[in-house]
Amino acid sequence: MALAALAALLVGVFVGGSPLGPKSVAWSLTHPHAGGDAGTIVWLLRVPRVAIAAVVGGALATAGFLLQGMLRNPLVDPFLTGVSAGAAAAIAIGVALGLGAAFLPAVGFVAGLGTALLVALLARRGSGIDAERLILAGVSLSALFSAFVALALTRLSHNGSDEILAWLAGSLAGRGWSELLATLPYVAAGLVAALLAVPSLNALRLGPSVARAVGVELARTQWQLLAAATFLTAAAVALSGIVGFVGLIVPHLARRIVGSDARYALPASVLLGVTFVALADAASRALIPPQEIPLGVLLAFVGVPSFLYLYLRPSGAARLWGT
Repeated sequence: MALAALAALLVGVFVGGSPLGPKSVAWSLTHPHAGGDAGTIVWLLRVPRVAIAAVVGGALATAGFLLQGMLRNPLVDPFLTGVSAGAAAAIAIGVALGLGAAFLPAVGFVAGLGTALLVALLARRGSGIDAERLILAGVSLSALFSAFVALALTRLSHNGSDEILAWLAGSLAGRGWSELLATLPYVAAGLVAALLAVPSLNALRLGPSVARAVGVELARTQWQLLAAATFLTAAAVALSGIVGFVGLIVPHLARRIVGSDARYALPASVLLGVTFVALADAASRALIPPQEIPLGVLLAFVGVPSFLYLYLRPSGAARLWGT
C-alpha cells in the first residue's frame, strides 16, 4: 500500500493540463533548482497539489476510521460532525459579504471547528458523548446550514454563486504551499491524537462494557477521538472544499485488506486515502483537459457505486466491518 501511494503521487505529478512530456517532468523533479517553465510548473503547481491531495486523502480517511470506531457504526463519515455544512454556510455568507477568495479557506476552517464543537456540546451526556445525540445533532445542524447555503445561492449574483458552487463541488485547483503549510499543524495534531487512541479503539471494538473492564476511560477517549477527527476534517475541508465518500469508503477497504485491528487498519486507511484522492485528482485533470472535473463530483461518481457494490453483496456489511 505504501508503494501504491507513492505510485499514485508520481502519477499526479506527471499528469496535468500543461503539455509537459515525461522527460521534462523527470528532469525537473531531479533538478529542483534548474528553473525554467517546466520547473515552475512542476514545483509550484503540480508537486504542492499532489502533496495537498495526499493530506486531504489521509486526513479524511483517518477521520472516518476514528468516527466509525468510536460509534461502532460502519456508515459514519467525517462530515457527520457538521464540519462541511458549517464551513459551506460560512463560505456562502463570506461570499455574500464580499470576502476575498484568499480568506475563504480560513473562514471555512474556523466555521467547521465551531460547528463540530456545537455538535459535540449538543451530544454531551454526563462527561461523555452520546452516539445517538451526536448523529441527530450532526444531521440537524447540517440541514440547517444547508438551508443557509441554498438561500445564499438564490440571492447572490451569478459570480458569487459560482464561487460557492466551486467550493461545494470540491477541488484542489488554486491551492499551493501556503495553504498546505497553514493546515499541517492541525493535521499533525489530529494524526498524533489518532495514534495515541489506537489501544482504546481496539478495546471499543469489543463494546463499551469490555472497554471499561480493561481500563479505557470512555469519556476521555470519545472526546479525544472526536477532537482528532474534527481537526483532520476541518483541515481537509479548508484545503479542498467538500470532498465526500473518502472517509466512508476507505476505512472499509482498509479493514477488508488488513483486518479490523486498529494497529494495522489505521495506517492502511491513511495510505489508501492518499492513493484514492491522488489518483482521483489526477483523473480530474486528465479526463477532459484543459478543463477539470470537480474532485468531489468525480469521487461521488466512482465512490457511490463502488461502496454499494461492496456493501450490498451477500454478507457485505459484515465483511466491511471486519466481523
